[in-house]
Amino acid sequence: MHPAVHTFRTPGGVTLGVEHFGDATAPLVLLVGGPTMLSWPDELCAALADGGRHVVRYDLRDSGASTTVDPDAPAYTLRDLAADAAALARGLDDRPAHLAGIGIGGMVAQVAALDHPDAFAALTLIGTRPVAPGPVDDDLPDHDRATMKRRFSLTMPDWSDRAAVADFAAARAEILGDDPDAARTTAERVFDRTPSTEPAVQLANQMGMVFAKLDCKPRWRERLPELTIPTLVVHGRHDRFFPVGNGEALARDIPGARLLVLDQAATALPAASADELATAMLAR
Repeated sequence: MHPAVHTFRTPGGVTLGVEHFGDATAPLVLLVGGPTMLSWPDELCAALADGGRHVVRYDLRDSGASTTVDPDAPAYTLRDLAADAAALARGLDDRPAHLAGIGIGGMVAQVAALDHPDAFAALTLIGTRPVAPGPVDDDLPDHDRATMKRRFSLTMPDWSDRAAVADFAAARAEILGDDPDAARTTAERVFDRTPSTEPAVQLANQMGMVFAKLDCKPRWRERLPELTIPTLVVHGRHDRFFPVGNGEALARDIPGARLLVLDQAATALPAASADELATAMLAR
């Protein structure tokens, strides 16, 4: 039985789909979706809650139970998504929150911590990098070429067909080095809670493709040394999408950051890493 999904309305009128774990009076750990809340394994949410935290995972705009308008032409920016995170943190607890982001959600989390420093007391960045989608800096490893060639040789599914979407997710996971069975199950769950079978909406939920069209300027990497909150950078040793050098660079850029490399992980967070990751996060 999963906790019920609720909605939170920001002062700017954006509806965010949220799911709560643990004691609502405990210190808040806010998990930014990448793009949906289901990028965070149930096992990790439960482990953090068992560690005495109020855990909230949420959907970014144009995914899950959050405001969906037009994923093909998002009328918001990366900084608007960062403002959503800050509004949610402030609305859920009077105390600064521990903010965690995964993948593209990790980009949101970096900007949120920089733009709204009063809202956050700790930061966890998982499987992400310090620059926006697109060309990378010279010192950052780009997507593994052979993996991307295989990935883009896959035929796109009919995004309105649940079984085809799940098959595609499993095939993509196998190429990326993730667990195909776990990816299939997650894709089915994402499909079932997507507000429409419209292909553009399903694509945005399954792939986070909104970020290919999102205004992510200006750069924020040069501001990372401004961060003064305890920061944990987590990366899968076998991540072929954002190779581990991206996490190593993040940990160098942020003063005092701790780097945790998960030896058995690739791009997705495996459920088996939940306890190790929760222990590291709870120490922040």
